[in-house]
Amino acid sequence: MEQTKKKGFFGRLSQRIGDAIMLRPQIDDEFLEELEEILITSDIGMETSLHISEALREAVRRERLADRGDVEKRIAEIVEGLVDKGERNRLAESYPLIILMIGVNGGGKTTTIAKLASLYIRGGKRVLLAAADTFRAAAADQLEVWADRAGADIVRHAEGADPSAVIYDAIAASKARGTDVLICDTAGRLQNKKNLMNELEKMNKIIEREYPEAARETLLVLDATTGKNAVSQAKEFGSVADITGIVLTKLDGTAKGGIAITVSDEFDLPIKLLGVGERMQDLDLFDAKTFAESIFAEGAGV
Repeated sequence: MEQTKKKGFFGRLSQRIGDAIMLRPQIDDEFLEELEEILITSDIGMETSLHISEALREAVRRERLADRGDVEKRIAEIVEGLVDKGERNRLAESYPLIILMIGVNGGGKTTTIAKLASLYIRGGKRVLLAAADTFRAAAADQLEVWADRAGADIVRHAEGADPSAVIYDAIAASKARGTDVLICDTAGRLQNKKNLMNELEKMNKIIEREYPEAARETLLVLDATTGKNAVSQAKEFGSVADITGIVLTKLDGTAKGGIAITVSDEFDLPIKLLGVGERMQDLDLFDAKTFAESIFAEGAGV
């Protein structure tokens, strides 16, 4: 599978940190306090911002960091340490694979499903989509349009149908067609957590019963532009689903992408994919080192 290299919000963050360094004759407490403010206003949460600044403070004291490049390198290393979850950052590579996509409406879930399907198809995999968000009007219609664009097949039922019945039929179709990857859309009804929990529980039981040999992923789609609301969504969905990874969308148009660092740090959740644009290919496989180094990469944000 391919990985593209794009810059998101980091150009603005890099410039702000770089400007703060250049305006200081030395790396002192005043700079470290300003760094905390920069991180917090980039939607890196308070606790995580303090974690980063305290780790940098210790490095400055221990290693006597004074050069801008050394400071930038150390910040990138600290961020990398927070988001690097090892093999957990990687999508499952066993097939057949079932991916449940969860997240609130409007967060980019439908387009992410299409981009992910396209990514697998470009990698030579056979992909089927299951339109199991039968609660929202026209959700299946929208997914079918995106399925056509991605070149994937789709299983759908009428609006209001039992979502688990869609999953059941999609599994049967996957087996019959020799599908490698089954990607399932789900409803994002956080306002009714009990129904959502029951719905996801029923889906998982059907998957376990009908396709026990399949590898599993449950990916939470979070919109980077929602800032701290993404933290609330991670907490709420984490209470009703066994999340295996995060997909962070809309990183191309926001200076608030620091929320990725916060979610990964506070919930110990691996980031697996980054949505970095509107084109079908604008979905990056996550790499902790590349992500962290992008903060100060030349041309970041371009």
